[in-house]
Amino acid sequence: MYEPIRTKSVHTMAENRTAYPHRSREEELDIQLAGHLAALLALTDELGLTAEGDRIAAQVTRLRGAAPIRRTGPENTRPTADDTALHQRAHALAGRALVVAASRADTAAAILAAERMDAHTAARHLTRAH
Repeated sequence: MYEPIRTKSVHTMAENRTAYPHRSREEELDIQLAGHLAALLALTDELGLTAEGDRIAAQVTRLRGAAPIRRTGPENTRPTADDTALHQRAHALAGRALVVAASRADTAAAILAAERMDAHTAARHLTRAH
């Protein structure tokens, strides 16, 4: 009544798994952490926070093995309404970086991310007061 299946199932696993490059969990977390920190660095540079940006850039360089591209421009001296949104986005990125740093047990990156979260929280409250 039914004809038997004569071909291999498409659901079977590949027999030679070493033919495909695979990254370890640690490598994936390094890539993810470097990405979050690089995005945080872009916002930090946009806010004109040079010293803080240098610290973040050092961590990105450590994770990627190459220095990130930095935005150069005038330092931001007075908080504006746009800064509140930037600080909020930076706070969220620092939080993501903190989660990944904690999961890979990267103490230096976790401390930096937590400090940035605190700084952006304080800056948001300061910007709202003006």
